Amino acid sequence: MNSTPDTSILGARLVDDGALFGLWAPRATGVTLTLVHDREQQSDVEMELGEHGIWSVHVPGVLAGQRYGYRVDGAWDPSQGSRFNPARLLVDPYARAVSGGVDFRGPILDHIPGDDYTMDETDSIGAVPLSVVVEQSPAPTPMARRRPMAESVIHELHVRGFTKSHPLVPEHLRGSYAGLAYPDVIAYLKDLGVTAVELLPIHHFVSEPFVVAKGMRNYWGYNTLGFFAPHSFYATRGNRGSQVDEFKDMVSALHEADIEVILDVVYNHTAEGGHAGPTLSMRGIDHHAYYRLTNDKRNDYDVTGCGNSVDTSEPMVANLVIDSLKYWVQEMGVDGFRFDLATTLLRDEHHHVVHDHPLKVAMDNHPAFEGVKFIAEPWDVGPYGYQLGAFGPRWSEWNDRFRDHVRDYWRGAVPGVQELATRLSGSPDIFDNSGRTPQASVNLVTAHDGFTMHDLVSYDVKKNLANGESNRDGTDNNRSWNHGWEGATDDDEINALRSRQVLNLMATQVLAQGTPMLVAGDEFGRTQLGNNNAYCQDNPLSWVDWHIAPRWQAVRDRVANLLELRAAHPLLRSDRFLYHSEVINAHGENLRRVDLTWMDGDQGQMGEDDWHDQSRRLLGMYTSDESDAFLTWFHSGADPVAITLPGVPWAKEYTIYWHSAEDNELPTGPLEPGSPLVVPGRCTIVMRAEVPTTTAELMELEAAAAYSIDVEPSTKVFG
Repeated sequence: MNSTPDTSILGARLVDDGALFGLWAPRATGVTLTLVHDREQQSDVEMELGEHGIWSVHVPGVLAGQRYGYRVDGAWDPSQGSRFNPARLLVDPYARAVSGGVDFRGPILDHIPGDDYTMDETDSIGAVPLSVVVEQSPAPTPMARRRPMAESVIHELHVRGFTKSHPLVPEHLRGSYAGLAYPDVIAYLKDLGVTAVELLPIHHFVSEPFVVAKGMRNYWGYNTLGFFAPHSFYATRGNRGSQVDEFKDMVSALHEADIEVILDVVYNHTAEGGHAGPTLSMRGIDHHAYYRLTNDKRNDYDVTGCGNSVDTSEPMVANLVIDSLKYWVQEMGVDGFRFDLATTLLRDEHHHVVHDHPLKVAMDNHPAFEGVKFIAEPWDVGPYGYQLGAFGPRWSEWNDRFRDHVRDYWRGAVPGVQELATRLSGSPDIFDNSGRTPQASVNLVTAHDGFTMHDLVSYDVKKNLANGESNRDGTDNNRSWNHGWEGATDDDEINALRSRQVLNLMATQVLAQGTPMLVAGDEFGRTQLGNNNAYCQDNPLSWVDWHIAPRWQAVRDRVANLLELRAAHPLLRSDRFLYHSEVINAHGENLRRVDLTWMDGDQGQMGEDDWHDQSRRLLGMYTSDESDAFLTWFHSGADPVAITLPGVPWAKEYTIYWHSAEDNELPTGPLEPGSPLVVPGRCTIVMRAEVPTTTAELMELEAAAAYSIDVEPSTKVFG
């Protein structure tokens, strides 16, 4: 027997005279391939057991579009994690496409109602989705060059919700892969300045029974059924394989516009839920092999909060994940992955989190993933599940410490500015280890889960009654502030302050060292009316509303301008951690400034007392290299504050390049070092500093400054 299983034989593959089918079912006593024809007519083919628990069969005459499923026989012994039931027609874990949905009133459980441990022998055909044989087609147009994370700006969006209400997209394409590929949609993304779209789950998913019972559907998609299959509901031309072609066409269109495609993937659990849930695929193939079980093997060991946890400590299940990732990179053209509840994937056979997990080692080192972005949601709900900062050099991670502190800073709920400086500098306390860069930190303020940015500044408490759970669902830890009125208001002053605060929040994540992630519509005030858990709201509440009010269009334009500024200046997106290192020019001259320091607005650099001043709301972030420098002021206080601009050697002239204030609140021309400036309340100001680049120029400026002091002793110049 070969020591390494050949997983390339798994799934359905067309050959000249038909198709080959393969399924890993290590404890099965028999496997039947069921071909499903029109009017649900079935023809069964018995499969043969080969090496490593892989069953296979060749079937002549099979063509692309053929629907099929598996029936797996074996012991019904829940005490041993065996829930084999050949009456259940099962989706192929390696299926390239899935057709049909779930009839939640049909026989989809492997057991009789009311008794989780007694088998139900009613045939499930007609009540469950089916796998589809897909013809291989060319991969999408590749990216001309995949960007490093230092150049990346991620835009999290929902394939359906982003275009379902878009007035320029033809009605029959709205909410589809083709809608996202539509020229006007891509032109918007380009104009905004994002470099990558991060798509909420597009692996084929189904709704949970309790959601359907409320007359709703799972909208977000974190309930995967097929790790290889693009979600068929987002296709416009049917579900017998067209979804694969339409997804590839979308990727090609985005790549041709120089926009990368990142998938939010859910390998940690599946749509089958706990053992009492529907049996649609892997539970029926081998409950014990595919899922983590409790010690008595009767129940699922759940570290995801979703009923089950995929058992990646089993090598063949880890291979399933690797094969899926390779497929999406090599054949479907994607450029990266955001791993939902990534910690679950790193648990060993004892359910312990281990970062030398064979799956992670394989992902880190597989040549197929060179240049592919890996982003972890670095936690799950199990023991020791919070793993922020632990994923290593290959990875970036969602930084909830950044999210929480930035929210608190701008609502005035934290003392001082010490932690703000840490978060702005790439969270080195978390990520500066093992050769990592600031881009390990994905700097987010909002995500699909939680308030939109508009609602973050408009609501103190969640408004989730529409979800049908008596407002119990969704977090209460919103760290939000309604700015004086709960929800929508006609008060111009409150609305102006809210849009200003959105700009401040946006600016903080864009200007911090690391990788910014924006959420679709946040840049122009998309609201969910206070709903912070809209996972089941497939309706205008969740869809992006493209009728943008003038005030919010102005906000969007400023966000685009800021992203353009970031793209043009590498100094605003350093790919290394900065630690107050002296700046030396090409001639070896010390220019007496540093790559990163913090300004107090008065004496120059922050001093010890400044860092411990818990009433401080103002912080200046100064970054420089040999030829360039920026000074950015963050001020969360309500009232204006008068500052003095740092003098030589920090700059010889300042110009305001971007700000979140009203246009009449700040000067427009160049500003001299040592000159006064009033920073408006609740404001971010980005200043470009023209700097001396040689010691001779520096000495000349210092001499001029000294003369100025002699002439006008009241003028403060030196920093």
